[in-house]
Amino acid sequence: MSAITVPKVRRRRPSTGVALSRRAGLVFVLPALILFAVFIAYPLLTALSYSFFDWTGILRGDFTGLENYVRLFTTLPYSEDIPNAFVHNLLLFFGAMVFQNTVGLGLATLLHRTRRFKRFFQTMYTLPYLVSPLVIGYLWSLMLSPLFGPVNAVLRAIGLGELAQPWLGNPQTAIWVVVIVTAWQWIGFPVLLYGAALGGIPEEVDEAASLDGANAWQRFRSVTLPMLVPAIGTVSVLTFIGAMEAFPIPYALGGSQGNPAGATDVLSLLFYRTAFESGSSNAIGTSSAIATLLFLFIFGIAILITAIMRRAERKLF
Repeated sequence: MSAITVPKVRRRRPSTGVALSRRAGLVFVLPALILFAVFIAYPLLTALSYSFFDWTGILRGDFTGLENYVRLFTTLPYSEDIPNAFVHNLLLFFGAMVFQNTVGLGLATLLHRTRRFKRFFQTMYTLPYLVSPLVIGYLWSLMLSPLFGPVNAVLRAIGLGELAQPWLGNPQTAIWVVVIVTAWQWIGFPVLLYGAALGGIPEEVDEAASLDGANAWQRFRSVTLPMLVPAIGTVSVLTFIGAMEAFPIPYALGGSQGNPAGATDVLSLLFYRTAFESGSSNAIGTSSAIATLLFLFIFGIAILITAIMRRAERKLF
């Protein structure tokens, strides 16, 4: 038998058009990469390097290794302020997440089923999200004023005067005011995101479940909710990042000291006080250590949440 010759397969080189499209893509991406390098990557690397040195004002001293990091957990006031601020960040995250993934999803579902005035309500829910958080915080501090704030005035007018109190002056209510104001401002984002996700679900899927005898709640729980897992993951990650780096609203409601008595203190406020108000000669080194730890924690947990949500997506789909 004669040997069978197998023709050699030549790899086709990319056409000139593909090469040009890749170069064009690089040209369009290059400005974003430059901005990322200048305003994000460079400051992060700079803060990391600063945290390993001892500073006298703005003059860099000797290399101290992890001494600035050890100081955060062994010396006052940092050993007390960091756990206190970290707990408040976690409360802010869980409170905002529960609010946005329940109220936000509920509003998005109602708007998805509503035809009249749908755009109007979407715009109204989104407006606070478009306003500066600092402005939102100052407006709510005026509304909650125990002297002339309309919130206490309305409570007294409707016969609930016993509920009127200095909301931002009471340590037991101040942090929850920060949570509610933050969730209220950002509620427009999950409403839009969940609305887009609901619009991407084929109507045939819901109709098929209805024909099988499933009621509205069963269709939502078993059909709609699993298909919203990617959107839920996105909202959860962004809510976590926003809560852990929160600064404008806590600053507007409680000042740089996290008043009253540190009840509204968060890690970003602690960083701000250390860098600009502490009066310490080593303020640059200590504040850089706080910023580095905060970044590493946010980055690590965000990756973990993303991995968990992607695993859930693979199980469902």
